Amino acid sequence: MGGTLLSRIKAYRAILENSEADLLITYNWGSVEWALANSFGPILRHIHVESGFGPDEANGTLLKRDLFRRLSLRNIEALSVPSNTLIEIAKNKWKIAQQKINYIPNGVDLEKFARPAQDFTIDELVRTENDVIIGTMAPLRPEKNISRLINSFKQIKLENAKLVIMGEGVERERLEVLARELDISDKVIFTGYVSDTASALGLIDIFAISSDTEQMPNAVNEAMAAGLPVAGLSVGDVKHMVSSTNKDFIVAAGDDQAFQVALKTLATDKEKQQLIGKANLNHVTEHYGLVDMYKKYAELWGIR
Repeated sequence: MGGTLLSRIKAYRAILENSEADLLITYNWGSVEWALANSFGPILRHIHVESGFGPDEANGTLLKRDLFRRLSLRNIEALSVPSNTLIEIAKNKWKIAQQKINYIPNGVDLEKFARPAQDFTIDELVRTENDVIIGTMAPLRPEKNISRLINSFKQIKLENAKLVIMGEGVERERLEVLARELDISDKVIFTGYVSDTASALGLIDIFAISSDTEQMPNAVNEAMAAGLPVAGLSVGDVKHMVSSTNKDFIVAAGDDQAFQVALKTLATDKEKQQLIGKANLNHVTEHYGLVDMYKKYAELWGIR
């Protein structure tokens, strides 16, 4: 909707006043003007859901946005967040009262990832008995920093390793060029968009996450549900999410050398891969089931 901020707020309020809705749910920064429209003498019960940030807030939230959120969310009934990092941001930067903040971690369909299709294949991925397959699954956007993963893969120098990058996005062409420049394009496979994520994860041995910013990435939950060990950087709740056995392989944010060590250590130890994979599966089953998440949202929204 065009026009000035004031005209948009008036238009949004008119829509809310004429609706027959019982509850307004807003999601992330893109909906914050609707939150502001409802904040002046709230028209509807209002619950805001915040799950993470884009590349412009990869290195920290922006003061202007913090202040706008503080104004827009001041009269909400509740805030739902999936990470401990967001709890602290909501309290300290957006000044949301503790009693309004609800921690609801992302859930995963455990049954789906426990039963990958046995006949699923990825073009160009042909493995021998001794191969180790490192994989990632993400939209190819700058904040996912897949170039860090490609560079790290180059540095671990394992002849029997292959890297599978699952996802599509604006960074793909640049990443393909990088793989060629590093002379590893024969070992790096770009699949594009993958619809059967469970079966795709069933083809890899190690899941890697190289992002500059995350909160509670669904891909990590899915990797654990697929029984995989995870190598990554400690952004958002990534280190908190994984099993205690896996935590040593989630290294300090920005420490590319430590990330390379984590990748190589896992890639050269099949027994450790299996041990951590089993621990992650038990952990995600206990803490991050999809049904549990549904129940928590239903309770928050007042659905019986």
